[in-house]
Amino acid sequence: MEILHQTPTAHQVWEEAQEFIGLFHRENPEAGDPAMRLEAVRAELAETGTYRHTHDEVVHGARVAWRNSNRCIGRLYWNSLRVRDRRGLTGADEIAEECFEHLRDATNGGRVRPTITVFAPDAPHRPGPLIWSEQLIRYAGYGDEDSIPVGDPRNASLTRTLCRLGWTGARGGAFDLLPLVVQGCDDKPRWFELPEDAVLEVPIEHPEGDHWADWGLRWHAVPAISNMCLEIGGIHYPAAPFNGWYMGTEIGSRNLGDEDRYNLLPEVARRMRLDTSSDRSLWKDRAMVELNRAVLDSFDRAGVTIADHHTESRRFLSHIDREERKGREVGADWSWIVPPMSGSATPVFHRTYEDRKQSPAYVQHAGARERAQGRDLV
Repeated sequence: MEILHQTPTAHQVWEEAQEFIGLFHRENPEAGDPAMRLEAVRAELAETGTYRHTHDEVVHGARVAWRNSNRCIGRLYWNSLRVRDRRGLTGADEIAEECFEHLRDATNGGRVRPTITVFAPDAPHRPGPLIWSEQLIRYAGYGDEDSIPVGDPRNASLTRTLCRLGWTGARGGAFDLLPLVVQGCDDKPRWFELPEDAVLEVPIEHPEGDHWADWGLRWHAVPAISNMCLEIGGIHYPAAPFNGWYMGTEIGSRNLGDEDRYNLLPEVARRMRLDTSSDRSLWKDRAMVELNRAVLDSFDRAGVTIADHHTESRRFLSHIDREERKGREVGADWSWIVPPMSGSATPVFHRTYEDRKQSPAYVQHAGARERAQGRDLV
């Protein structure tokens, strides 16, 4: 759900700062008396209209924001999130380079590490930098309503805009890497080609199907969300790309399987010689299972971290148990937590959750979707 964004007043920042500083000191008792820290925050707010988090506060805030992410099933390891503090960077060039370094660091040779890079926050009279791209790695989409789409239709609008701006990397292929679009403080958005060594891709082949070998399917190893805002204690970090690792169904069922994305189920069925004359043959279901098998097997053979939906569902219930033992309630959006394949065969299906808003949090501010589509870029 899109969350509208308004610049918080100093009073609102103070109220949220009190809540966060209290939480930080409760969960990090070695940090000492929160009263002294709050006194310093109040004085800084009075003088500048904002305040600066300590490094430890940014680290804990980013991790708790992951813990509070209602749509994420993979929160069991929230406290292991690696936080790259780059709050001193405001320019598009340096931010783009650090995003590429984020990808190299998070990829880790295939042993994907949950990572976030935090850039400069919004400040009074000066908005922070923005990353227009929905994820650090996106594939181009070609075509319109009157043509057969090639690539990822989700990114067709951004692809057209980048081509109008002079991007010459467009090859018309199904898996062309789009440039990263970054807007520095007091600057216009600019695009940057992704270096080859920053992107690890996995060829997707079926473990039993030679008829898949010539297909040329692949997907990238690191799902790094880049157009959401990290909010900690009243301070907004609009550029804070973060990643975990993929769950197989995100690629097999959604990215490659959805009708408005790569829509590969009919082609999988054709290659498997399934009867597609009636939905009652369950050809879509059978094709989806085999596509997901291909994704999991391909990532495993490539030595790249990926989770399956059964294991991740059990881990999520372990996360709930662990948090409740600590006296913390876990919010969740059922429609996102239940996997998009074989939902009722997973334990997360058979219970309800409260979709509660908690802070710190990752939120999508108004305009993020439009920016991800390249609107107003020219």
